[in-house]
Amino acid sequence: MRVLLIDDHALFRVGLLELLERRDIEVIDAVGDCDVGLRLTRDCAPDVVLLDLRMPGAGGIEILKRIRAEGLERRVAMLTTSTEEQDLIAALQAGANGYLLKDMEPDELVAALSDIVAGKTVVAPELTGVLAQALRQGQDTPAPQPPQSSAAAELTPREQEILCHLAAGQSNKAIARELGISDGTVKLHVKAILRKLAVRSRVEAAVMAVEQGLCVRD
Repeated sequence: MRVLLIDDHALFRVGLLELLERRDIEVIDAVGDCDVGLRLTRDCAPDVVLLDLRMPGAGGIEILKRIRAEGLERRVAMLTTSTEEQDLIAALQAGANGYLLKDMEPDELVAALSDIVAGKTVVAPELTGVLAQALRQGQDTPAPQPPQSSAAAELTPREQEILCHLAAGQSNKAIARELGISDGTVKLHVKAILRKLAVRSRVEAAVMAVEQGLCVRD
C-alpha cells in the first residue's frame, strides 16, 4: 500500500509517517503544502491519499474537489479531529472514500486504509450515528434534488423501501423486524441494492440515497 499524507501539522505528519512505516506501509511523502500535495497526488499515483480537513488556504474539502475535478481516480480519506455532521456530509458528497479520526487506534487506521484501498467507503465507527442522524434529517427536509439515476430506477419498490431503512442507519435485524420478513431476505435485498447502485458498502448506498433524494418524504 502506497500512502500520501497531506497535513499542515508537522509533528503529526512525522508521527503518522513513522507509525505507518513501522507497519510496512510505504509513505510516498508527508507534506503540509496543498499545492505540493495535489501535484504528488497527480504524479505519484498513491493508493490512498490521507487528507487533513482544515488547513491554511485551500482546505481539505477544496483539495478533494480539485482532485475529483481533474478526474484523478485516487482513493482519498479525510483524516481529521472534526466530528461535526456538516464536515462528514460535505466530505462524502465531495467524493471522499473515507472519513477517519486522528485519535483512532493505529491498527484501526491501518485496517480502514486497507478497506478503502479495496474499494470500500469507510466512516469512523464513532460517526456512524452522526451519519445516520444526518441522513434522517435529510429525509425529513425535502429539498431540490438531482434527477434519479438509471441505476436507482432499477430498484424494486421493496428494494427502495429497504434502502431508505439503510439510510436511516438501521441494521438488517431491525429492518427485518419492521417489515415482517427474515434477516436472510433483507440480506439478499441489500446485496441486490449494492449491485444495482454499483456501490460496495451500506454507507455508500446511504449517501447515494440522500444525494439523489431517493428517500425524501412527502
